[in-house]
Amino acid sequence: MTPSDTRIYLASGSPRRRELLEQLGVHLERIHADIDESVQPGEAAVAYTERLAREKAAAGWAVVQNCGLPSRPLLSADTTVVLDGEIYGKPADAADAARMLRAFSGRSHQVVTSVAVRQDERIELRSSITEVYFRALSEDDIQRYIDSGEPFDKAGAYGIQGLAAVFIQRIEGSYTGVMGLPVFETATLLSLFGHQFP
Repeated sequence: MTPSDTRIYLASGSPRRRELLEQLGVHLERIHADIDESVQPGEAAVAYTERLAREKAAAGWAVVQNCGLPSRPLLSADTTVVLDGEIYGKPADAADAARMLRAFSGRSHQVVTSVAVRQDERIELRSSITEVYFRALSEDDIQRYIDSGEPFDKAGAYGIQGLAAVFIQRIEGSYTGVMGLPVFETATLLSLFGHQFP
């Protein structure tokens, strides 16, 4: 396929999502789509990420229409971490990051990522749930990691593809889903909109 055939809009500022799409040979144009990411009372993790993925897709598509851009698939995604029914978003500060990392220490938690692709009025959605097992963390481990600055723009206060990899004993599910864009589900969705992958 030619590059023009694989061009999509990406309604996300995540460099990790961009890298994963480029790894698949997808050419993209970033679209800025701001929404309120607050959790609704009693909202479960999958319902939360799916709602946000849909809302980001809708906000992104409004930008496409308002700017008179060509109709192409638009991809959005949302990732969250859940433990014992509590949703862990991006940490507010160092103390919040430490609280999250202490909660995950020596336990497993789930990372939920939902991906939506929209073009015109059509929208398709897929979700990935991965179990992540952390080793026990010392206070020194937590403090050194916080001092690195890595936790602050990531759901659950860690990135599997960065320094926190040394905390993770194993995963059951999608490594790229924990990064923020499950490649299998993403390729499946884009295939529904005419993209071809090896």
